Amino acid sequence: MSTISAIEKDCRAAMDKAIDSTKREFAGIRSGKATPNMLDTVRVDMYGSLLAMNQVATVSSPEPRLLIVTPFDKSQGKAIEKAIRESGLGLDPAHQGGTIRVPLPAMNEDRRRELVKVVHKLAEEGKVAVRHARTHARDAFKKLDGVSEDEVKHGEKEVQKLHDDYVRKIDELIKAKEAEIMEV
Repeated sequence: MSTISAIEKDCRAAMDKAIDSTKREFAGIRSGKATPNMLDTVRVDMYGSLLAMNQVATVSSPEPRLLIVTPFDKSQGKAIEKAIRESGLGLDPAHQGGTIRVPLPAMNEDRRRELVKVVHKLAEEGKVAVRHARTHARDAFKKLDGVSEDEVKHGEKEVQKLHDDYVRKIDELIKAKEAEIMEV
């Protein structure tokens, strides 16, 4: 038997997941400097399945404009290089010995604007997840038995407040990431 507070708690947890996911996605979008988590969204086709970069290699950033990818299995270097090249991040990796060097090209104005569009698309996905959590909570409120209409209305108001707060948080994340990308 669900209660209003349990539904609100579940809703908050789902919205927290949406924010965390959005932050993770944003971390993968490069600004001016190299960070190892830039390649977190890259999936490598290895051993018959798609694996996350951190499952197949270590990524380090010894210089602001360079990533070094060291595969756990040296024989899979070509697969990792291919995955980075085809990731849509605009990177051109070079396989050297047992490591893969990924120099970051200088970002021009067009590339920055493109990345800002990607940020907005990813943020919209986060907002959709927040809206889904709100809708799910509202549906759960309607299914409650033995709860007064006033309590349900109050619960819906609380969930709407949560929704608004989380959308505002995503908007703040957008502003911060946009400023980071457009910084020359």
